[in-house]
Order: sequence, then C-alpha cells, then structure tokens
Amino acid sequence: MGPPVLLSFSGMAEVLQWEKRLPVVASCDRKRVMKLWSLLCGGKTPQEYHLEFAKIRQLSPYAFVERLAKELMVKGVVAGANYRFGFKAAGDASDLVQLCGKFGLQVHIVNPVMDEESKLQEESKELETDSREMGQVSSTRVRKSLATGDIKHATELLGREHRLILLIEGSDVNSQVVHVQTSNALNQFPTDGLYRARLCLGVGISYEEANVTNWMSGLLKIEDKHVLVSPENGCFPTGLIGKSLVCIDLQSRISV
Repeated sequence: MGPPVLLSFSGMAEVLQWEKRLPVVASCDRKRVMKLWSLLCGGKTPQEYHLEFAKIRQLSPYAFVERLAKELMVKGVVAGANYRFGFKAAGDASDLVQLCGKFGLQVHIVNPVMDEESKLQEESKELETDSREMGQVSSTRVRKSLATGDIKHATELLGREHRLILLIEGSDVNSQVVHVQTSNALNQFPTDGLYRARLCLGVGISYEEANVTNWMSGLLKIEDKHVLVSPENGCFPTGLIGKSLVCIDLQSRISV
C-alpha cells in the first residue's frame, strides 16, 4: 500500500467568504509537519492532495464518495467521528461508512483527540459549546492559545513547538536583530509579548535551504505590529541579498 494522503480543499475560505487569516502552518512548512506524522503512519510520510472546493461543494454525499472511488482511486478512508461532507454538510460519519461500503472502500472512523485542560475549563464555566466539539483539539484552539500567548498550551495541542516563519529582505537584518512587521509573517503569530525561541535564518527563500542553517537560542518580541528577533549568543549572517526565511520555534512566553 502506498503512503497515506491528506485530502484538503483549496479555496474554501474564498467561496464561503470567511474572514482572511494566516494559516497555523506556513505552506512551506507543511512537508516538514507531514514528515513528523510519519512516525504514526508506519514510517510512511503522508502526501497531500487538494480538491478545488468550488468544483465539489454541491456534490451530494453519494457523489462525493463516488468521486473518491472512481476518479481518485481511493482504497480506504479515515475520518473523524464528527466528520460532515456533501452539499450543506448533509452527510455524517455513519453515511460515510455506508457509502464507502457500496463502493468497496475500507473506512475507519476515529474519535477526536481531546484537550482535557480546555474541556475541564469549559465544563466548569458551563460555556455554550457544541458538545461534539467540547475539549476537542482543533486549529481554533491553537489560534486561541497563540492569541493569549499560552505557548505551553499551543505546544500541547500541536504535539510539537509552533513554528513561526517570517519572509524578510536582506535589509531587515543586522548581526544582532531581525526587525520586520507582522505582515511579514507567513503563518499565525502569537500576541504581543517577549518569547523564548529557537531561531534559524535561511539563505534564500527555499525552505530546504533554511533548514540547513544552524539553529540558535534566541528571543522573539512582538509589539504593536513590530517583530524583533535576536539571538542570545552568536549573531545572524549579514550581507544577505534578496529574500530569506526566518524560522522561529516558540518555546515559552517570558513577559507581556
């Protein structure tokens, strides 16, 4: 059997007119995250396949599974217990099991990964939360943790340190500091504050090149849309030409 494939839908935010926001994981960082998942996939690194949401949004649950089986040649499906699919989310996990059976597809329904800390808080506060999602790990919870500067909780939810990636110009760097705006962030950044982090300044905009550069301990400061990144020991390379990436693995919040 080949590697597992993560099926995602491109253009969903635009079609549904959601508010624009940065992704939790930068697009250039997705392959690295997939490699981390290989430890849970029998050593096989998941691949990613995108379906254009505008072209499939009106498919019925039956037509959607039919496309998986006949066009994408899928042999099996793994989905969460609260998964919804088809036009206006008409299909649920039980429908998926039934339809996959009709097309000879294996199907595994898995329970959501739970965040016990948030679940206890929600239950104690009697928040009006959908019971299907109470305590469930989700990108929304990760965003909320970053928005409050709770790096420890974000790390627990992700199962890894949150990596912030900045796209910079050579002129943004001197040997002691990178100074840019939050608009240079390629993915979700935390709230204003001072953070301890691991830093990596890559030469060029190739993410593979960025990973080659040595990592160093350092600090990230975000204040009023200004971002300052500085190493605790050592210095950044200077004289960079063109665009570069700065990778920042957040470890803890030092102060507000």
